Amino acid sequence: MIDFKPVIFVNGILLLILALAMGVPALVDAASGDRDWAVFALSALVTGFIGMGMALGARPDQRQPLNTRQAFLLTSSTWFLLSAFAALPFIFSALNLSVADGVFEAVSGFTTTGSTVIVGLDHAPKGILIWRALLNWLGGLGIIVMAVAILPILRIGGMQLFKMESSDKSDKVKPRIAQVAMSIATVYLTFTVLAALAMWATGMTVFEAICHSFAALGTGGFSTSDSSLGNWSTATQWVTIAAMLVGGTTFTLYISPWKHGRWPFVHDSQIRWYLGFLGSFAALLAFWQWAFNDMEPGDALTHATFNVVSVVTTTGFATTDYNAWGGFAQVVFFILTFIGGCTGSTAGGVKIFRWEVLFKLAGIHLKRLLHPHGIFAIDFNKRRIPKAVVDSVLGFMTVYFLTFALFALALTAVNMDLISALSGSAQALSNVGPGLGPIIGPAGNFKSIPEAAKWIMAFEMILGRLELFSVIVLFTRSFWRA
Repeated sequence: MIDFKPVIFVNGILLLILALAMGVPALVDAASGDRDWAVFALSALVTGFIGMGMALGARPDQRQPLNTRQAFLLTSSTWFLLSAFAALPFIFSALNLSVADGVFEAVSGFTTTGSTVIVGLDHAPKGILIWRALLNWLGGLGIIVMAVAILPILRIGGMQLFKMESSDKSDKVKPRIAQVAMSIATVYLTFTVLAALAMWATGMTVFEAICHSFAALGTGGFSTSDSSLGNWSTATQWVTIAAMLVGGTTFTLYISPWKHGRWPFVHDSQIRWYLGFLGSFAALLAFWQWAFNDMEPGDALTHATFNVVSVVTTTGFATTDYNAWGGFAQVVFFILTFIGGCTGSTAGGVKIFRWEVLFKLAGIHLKRLLHPHGIFAIDFNKRRIPKAVVDSVLGFMTVYFLTFALFALALTAVNMDLISALSGSAQALSNVGPGLGPIIGPAGNFKSIPEAAKWIMAFEMILGRLELFSVIVLFTRSFWRA
């Protein structure tokens, strides 16, 4: 029998933290004279009261490490529970959002997806805008900690390889999880402050810079404007590109000690694949815009780089409607939706590490065709990858694309058109934000899609954010057996 008390206790503590976070938009609204401050205050009281009850009522007698089943249950329940309470300010605000809209917006923010149902962001209350940005920022930090501390233990999708690295006290990261989490939080906050200062220096107001730095580092993509980053200067857009790039990298590398006089970040193979991939597709689309759409070279490079980085890091910002770039560009962006950032980043998607493993596996099969008796091994950062890790990656990829197909079918069943259903399922599962087409594309909005589709996509966002198996395992009979 599963002991639920530790799970309830931790969820209660996290609800208390969420309640404290609600105080920020309440103060912002109060300072700007908006009556919605009372909505945030009431939501904070409700969230804090329930969180306190859960923490006190389920407080364990003594500290014990979570077992595997408790870890699975905690991982999934946390994201569902926090998203539900984070939706309260949206539902009761002056925006008059429905329950489906409020939950969709909260899930999108907390999973750092960036899809929105709110129209008129340029004139929305500041409290709502900072709350959306805070959800992106807190969700991004939670994702990094989850990827470092929980997923490697649960051996999901090849993540056990990173447990092997982080457990080596002489090599990659600090030995204690608490120390790692604190160090990552410090780095995360430092980059956020630097991004905000740079955005402010290039023309944003202080408020806009704070909101966009939260969303950029969290790779969440919630903006304070319906046009996203399209109305700001080229300098601001390049600063945002840099912030998104950082958000999509492996954060443990920033706290890794130097070894043999070298910083591991510079020599990490995943980072090389990540930067090389981004550079290649940014150059490809920049050339396409210049050669076939008659865009000025500088503008072509800026727009191509910004939107490629935004989609691959699953941030969801946009500077222009890339649906208007033609069919070739649309197909490229649809493919990029599945890529994702690095493992241990705030980005979603499949992740660069898994694509690296798959390409190396394909290369080995080609070599075996020419050398049937040869012995070949897959390595990552000059370390041989165990077969169990490769099997986990293959299993993850199979379930990932099967899930994408099933949810696309579900969206067509609730009257979404083919393009919206396919791109909507892809962006929700990969936590990207915009899809394709006039409805949910970078120039569109999710407000008009059916209510049922919003519930389906909200669930898919959490499913993708938790790497699928963390949620799927809860629906198996063996999980609940004693």
